Amino acid sequence: MTDPVAEHEPEQVAAPDVPPPTPDPPTEPAAPQGSGKSLTIGAVCKALSQEFDDISISKIRYLEDQKLLTPRRTPGGYRLYSAADVSRLRTILRLQRDEFLPLRVIRQELAAGRSEDAVAKPKAAGQDGAEPAPEARPGAALRRLTFSIAQRGAMYSLDDVVQDTGADPRLVAELADFGIIQGQARDGTKFYDEAEREIVRAVTELARYGVAPRNLRVFKSSAERESVLLQQILSPGLRSRNPERRREAVEALENLAAVASHLKHLLLVRDLRRIAR
Repeated sequence: MTDPVAEHEPEQVAAPDVPPPTPDPPTEPAAPQGSGKSLTIGAVCKALSQEFDDISISKIRYLEDQKLLTPRRTPGGYRLYSAADVSRLRTILRLQRDEFLPLRVIRQELAAGRSEDAVAKPKAAGQDGAEPAPEARPGAALRRLTFSIAQRGAMYSLDDVVQDTGADPRLVAELADFGIIQGQARDGTKFYDEAEREIVRAVTELARYGVAPRNLRVFKSSAERESVLLQQILSPGLRSRNPERRREAVEALENLAAVASHLKHLLLVRDLRRIAR
C-alpha cells in the first residue's frame, strides 16, 4: 500500500514548490528582463544569505549610506545591483567577518584594490590547486597591513623592533641617520610606531638583495612629494576648526593615500613588465 502513496506524494508537494514569480522585494520592481546582470536589493540579500547569516536589506542600505556601495538607480529610484556591486558587497562582508576590519579600513582596502578573489579563503597546503608556501619568494615575509593616519598605534622599543623584524640593530641606526625612520624619545629611550616597525621589516627584506639605506632616498622623496600633494587637495578640511569636517577630511586623506599607493604600485608593475618581456 506504500506504492500508491508514493505515487501521489509528488502531486501534493509540487504546487508549493513552483509559486508564481513575484518581485523581490515586494516594495521594489524586479530587474528589467533581459539584463541578466542586475538584481534588486532583496535578490542580493537572498543570494548572499547562505554565506552571511546576518545579512539584511537594512545592512546593505547602511553600507550604501556609508558610500561603500553605489548601485544603479532606476528612474523610479529603486536600487539595481550589478555583478560588480555584488562582488564588492561580498568583499566588504568578508573583510568585516573574517578580518574584523572597521568600515574606515575597509574603504581603504577597497581603494587599494582588494577584491572578492583577494579575500577568499585560501586553500590549505596539499589540497588540489593549492600553491606551495612561497617563503623563498622576495617580499614573502612582509605582511599586508593598513595603518591609521590619525593614530600612531602601539609603540615599540628598539629591542622589540629588532626581535619582531629580525633586523640588524646597525641597519635600524642607519635608517635613522638617513631620516627614513625617526622614532620618539621617552625617558631617554627611543620608541617606534607600527608604521616605522614595518618600514624596518621592509628594508630588512630589501637588504637581502643588496639595497642599503642610502639607496632609499628615492622612496623617501617620492613619499614626501605625495604627502604634500594630498595635503594640498584636502587643505581646507584639514585646517578646519569644525571637528566633524576635520574628521571627514582625515578619513578622505586615508582613502586618497590608499588610492595613491595602489596607483604607484600599478605604475611600477607596468614599467617592470617592460623589463620582463
